[in-house]
Amino acid sequence: MSRAGNYIVPVLVGIAVLAFWQWAVGHWQVPRFVLPAPSAIAHSFSDDRAELLSATWTTLRVVIEAFVLALVSGVALAIVFSMSRAAELALYPYAVILQVTPIVAIAPLIIIWVGYENIDTALLILAWIVAFFPILSNTTLGLRSADRDLIDLFRLYGASRWQILWKLQLPGALPYLLGAMKISGGLALIGAVVAEFAAGTGTATGLGWTITEAGNRLHIETMFAALAILSILGVAIFFLLSALEWVLLHRWHESAVSREN
Repeated sequence: MSRAGNYIVPVLVGIAVLAFWQWAVGHWQVPRFVLPAPSAIAHSFSDDRAELLSATWTTLRVVIEAFVLALVSGVALAIVFSMSRAAELALYPYAVILQVTPIVAIAPLIIIWVGYENIDTALLILAWIVAFFPILSNTTLGLRSADRDLIDLFRLYGASRWQILWKLQLPGALPYLLGAMKISGGLALIGAVVAEFAAGTGTATGLGWTITEAGNRLHIETMFAALAILSILGVAIFFLLSALEWVLLHRWHESAVSREN
């Protein structure tokens, strides 16, 4: 299939699904509070535009901040782990515990500790917790996957530990890190929304709270509009990070080179 076909076919499938959805809702007279038609959802985008835009920005801001924080902290700790086996043995199990603990279970504690007046900070912490581990684990693996023969060669020529890290290990770990970033970006979005659900307060005016509030008022079309925005944000994050991966790797790494060919 041609490159244009790779984009046209999914679009045509989406249009067909929406057309069938619109027809089915009218044909079987599905109540609006059960399943609104795509046209009703489109009207909601227009009628609730200001509310949806504000909620989108609130959620997106938390996602960006949590992702950047997870990226910086995850890479920094992975570097520490790669240079100190003792540090990895001491701290890595706690990172695993943090990852496997359900975010909904610890959200009330985080909110109580931070305070309801600082709910945005609580959301940031919760989204960071979800996004942190993929960056840490993949970057640690990448740093430890450097060719041992090349490391010995660097040492033979008198390279310092930091020179080996900067010129050999970090470039070698870049594909691992970029792959983790694509996972972490989506998880940051999920974490921010789940944290808003768990917060259960109107001071968190992101898309998660918009969905909750719309459900309580049986404004199902607004719920679907917010869900559509979340899907668009998730897809946009994935493709932006995929584009970054291609820009950084397509000239030298086999994963991106083979994709071009």
